[in-house]
Amino acid sequence: MGFVWQSKQHFNRYIEECGIACELVTPHMLAAPFYRGRFNCIIIPTGFANPAFSNLLPALRAASPRIKQFVEMGGNLLTFGAAVDRPDAYDWLPFPVTYKHDCHSRKVDCISRSGADTIIDDYDPSSVECDGSFYAHEAESIGIAGSTDVIIEKNIGEGRIIVTSIHEFPSRNFLKTFCSSGKESRF
Repeated sequence: MGFVWQSKQHFNRYIEECGIACELVTPHMLAAPFYRGRFNCIIIPTGFANPAFSNLLPALRAASPRIKQFVEMGGNLLTFGAAVDRPDAYDWLPFPVTYKHDCHSRKVDCISRSGADTIIDDYDPSSVECDGSFYAHEAESIGIAGSTDVIIEKNIGEGRIIVTSIHEFPSRNFLKTFCSSGKESRF
């Protein structure tokens, strides 16, 4: 699976401890038109749109057509909260998503059994740290906190995209299933 960030971090080690091979994809690699990795899953962690944490957003925008193609061909994409109030933070996805940054613990109710609901299996659902909500989107609501969505999912072609504002590592069970269920695709 591909992990998109500037450098390795604790999240990489967590993924590898779950028994999943994890390759770092830097923003320069992501934005380069000649880069061609092969993955069944790509993960983009929290803070991708906040310039205080990363320089990833321009690279995601440059790679937007390849991201769409990757998912259409059967790859899975998991992306977390933008960690900044930017109405256009998710404009690189192949469907509209509007995010509002607001970091605090919430009671999360999962309303679908698509498998995405297992992302919080390792946590108490009555108190899950989230960094925001999705107020408008063209995806299926998977997890809600109050009246807003915190986990959404969209199938595109043969693959799927899960967007979440959960500010915790995904459960080990979720990672193992999500990262193994995608079809290896060229990125």
